[in-house]
Amino acid sequence: MHSSLELSSTQKNRIRLAVSLFFFSQGLAFSTWASRIPTIKSNLGISEGQLGTLLLLMPIGQLCTMALSGKLVAKYGSKDVLKIVVLIYPLILCLIGLAQSFEQLAAGLFFFGVIGNMCNISVNTQGVEVEKIYNKSIMSSFHGAWSIAGFTGALIGLLMMNLHIETFWHFVLIYALIFINWILNKNYLLDSKPEVVNEKKSIFSKPDTVLVQLGIIGFLSMATEGAMFDWSGVYFQDIVQAPSHLVVVGYASFMVMMAIGRFIGDFFIARFGKKFILQISGLLMSAGLLLSVFFPDFLICTLAFMMVGLGVACNVPTVYSVAGKNKNVNAGVALAMVSSISFLGFLLGPPLIGYIAEIFDLRYSYALFACFGLIMVVMVGRMKIFKE
Repeated sequence: MHSSLELSSTQKNRIRLAVSLFFFSQGLAFSTWASRIPTIKSNLGISEGQLGTLLLLMPIGQLCTMALSGKLVAKYGSKDVLKIVVLIYPLILCLIGLAQSFEQLAAGLFFFGVIGNMCNISVNTQGVEVEKIYNKSIMSSFHGAWSIAGFTGALIGLLMMNLHIETFWHFVLIYALIFINWILNKNYLLDSKPEVVNEKKSIFSKPDTVLVQLGIIGFLSMATEGAMFDWSGVYFQDIVQAPSHLVVVGYASFMVMMAIGRFIGDFFIARFGKKFILQISGLLMSAGLLLSVFFPDFLICTLAFMMVGLGVACNVPTVYSVAGKNKNVNAGVALAMVSSISFLGFLLGPPLIGYIAEIFDLRYSYALFACFGLIMVVMVGRMKIFKE
């Protein structure tokens, strides 16, 4: 429907803004749930072990429907899927706010994972479509919108807790915000032509090797990202032994640099190419984590976490962007596969760190995760797709 010739730059920018705000909506719903985990945990009297199990239900929900999500986007187009799931996602969030027992919460989180995955794939497919009309790499800035939503969700969460507003009403407010965004922007999404899907090629038949490799790079990066999201505060508290009012500095320094990295990333990718940027990113991830392991000092760790933030910033958007342009597989199906493998890292990373930390020490966990960046550097160097 839209070809880049027909669209004026104002129209292109309006489409880009709409897609950015859909990325923002998804990030807002996710970070809103994360901001209330402590409240929900204490209200329902859930133990650490039970919480670990609950957090694993999201990736399980996501994996169960990985094939389905890709098929839906391929069959109906990302625009129609996104319009529906972006409203169901915060609806499930509201239901999570009503959960009165462990079982209800478990069911809610399972479906939160399912719909989250559908949002993820359809919104990233939209991102790939917008890149096509711009003819340049702009995926990082979309993921930047997701990062900013992470801050916003955390800030609103903090405000709501200080105002003693119940979780459910906090979630309803977020639903209202996402609904307003939906009304304003739903007509500016791009039609991705539903392609005739070749039925013989199921997602479980021999997968495209390049997609699996891209998925693994995404996995390594997102596992590191997940580790920083959930454990950076604990690291500053237990290992760095920062004063309690400064514990949040670790998380904040990581998040700020990640957001900045995403907004400047497209410029550097255009300048130096994807391969070089991904390899530098891998080195930054490893160097940052190793610094924090060997020198657990407040200033050094703040700097180290900033390096990690910059290191993980552009990996996933770059990997998604490459995957969406795959010649052999429909963009929706390709993204379903790559984002599902990547997102597994985000969801499995934090419990893995917890288990290692329980047996040894949090520093050992971070040292192990420092290897991920190095594996990434080697993989990117060996992949043909980045040699172009």
